[in-house]
Amino acid sequence: MWITADLHYTAAHYYDPNRAVFRDFAPFWEFVSGPLHAGTWTPVMLDRTFGPQVVFHKASTKEEGDNLAPCYRLQFFGQVAIDGTTGSLTVTLKDVADHALWSTTLDPAPAAPEQMTMISL
Repeated sequence: MWITADLHYTAAHYYDPNRAVFRDFAPFWEFVSGPLHAGTWTPVMLDRTFGPQVVFHKASTKEEGDNLAPCYRLQFFGQVAIDGTTGSLTVTLKDVADHALWSTTLDPAPAAPEQMTMISL
């Protein structure tokens, strides 16, 4: 999981090796949000190297243009919460008025099996 803050819009991207040019990696998420105090921009085209999928995004439109002032209320932030019992991680992307725009919960990966050491006698 990657958390990115300086793209001036909010988005959730899922990177999938099955859709990627470079395929030797485990799938991962990138969550984008912020900053709260600066102009909002339109998203840029994502590089295809790691097979990104835009699962969610909110930003200024091409018609609205780039660098919209905060008075347009297109500033965003993210919230990350970890459940202490299950270890599940919930990411929520929110607008400046604290309204949840999109959310997902990621469960922890299963523990790797313990390695066995063979001893010769």
